[in-house]
Amino acid sequence: MSISSEHKPLGKQVTGSLHMVSKLSPIVELNVGGEMYTTTLSTLKKHPGSKLAEMFTGQPKLRTDSEGRFFIDRPGTYFKYILEYLRSNQVPTQCIQDVYKEALFYDIEPLIKQLEDSPQIFGELVARRQFLARVPNYSENIELMIRIARAEAVASRQSSVIVCVVRTEEDAARCQDVLNSLDMDKKSVVKFGPWKAVPGISDLLDCIQMDVEAKGYKISFQPHVAEKGFRFKSHDFFYKFLFTWW
Repeated sequence: MSISSEHKPLGKQVTGSLHMVSKLSPIVELNVGGEMYTTTLSTLKKHPGSKLAEMFTGQPKLRTDSEGRFFIDRPGTYFKYILEYLRSNQVPTQCIQDVYKEALFYDIEPLIKQLEDSPQIFGELVARRQFLARVPNYSENIELMIRIARAEAVASRQSSVIVCVVRTEEDAARCQDVLNSLDMDKKSVVKFGPWKAVPGISDLLDCIQMDVEAKGYKISFQPHVAEKGFRFKSHDFFYKFLFTWW
């Protein structure tokens, strides 16, 4: 019995659809930020709920380079650690902070959790960040410091920012009394604190320097020496942060 002609196009359409779904090779070549990798499709899809697995599920969702390799616009240097984990469950011991960022991007939950247990990430997330979360307006004050420093950088090699760091409500009141006595043309003073946590003033100063340097600035600090007209007794909560531009 012959098959009617109206059924033939349907058969071609089904075949074509099956071909589109299964066209990914089990061996996959990747270009990750200019670094070339070859791996298997099953490795990339090892954790089905991850963003990386989703990239290679169903129709390909990535563009290809001139050689036909799938292109991922991420730092290729750290993808080798991601790939090694997917292949052998080996948690990296190098470049922890950078690999953690990539694990977050690819949304590989088991790797994220294991990295968060490492001393480097644990210390940052649980210890330092939790401390800074108790310092009012910490992030905003960091940005304010940078804006002040940049405003003073015109035709200068260095610019300075005066910071008042107060740990207790009592020191905050003393600091405010000093600020109220300043002349209107005095430099802006950025105030940090008070906070309720074990780390002290020196710890916060280190955090400020660390976070400003993480944004690419060269910075140092020292206790502020009172200038004429800066009317206060010898307190230990005023500091000068020096930005060096060249």
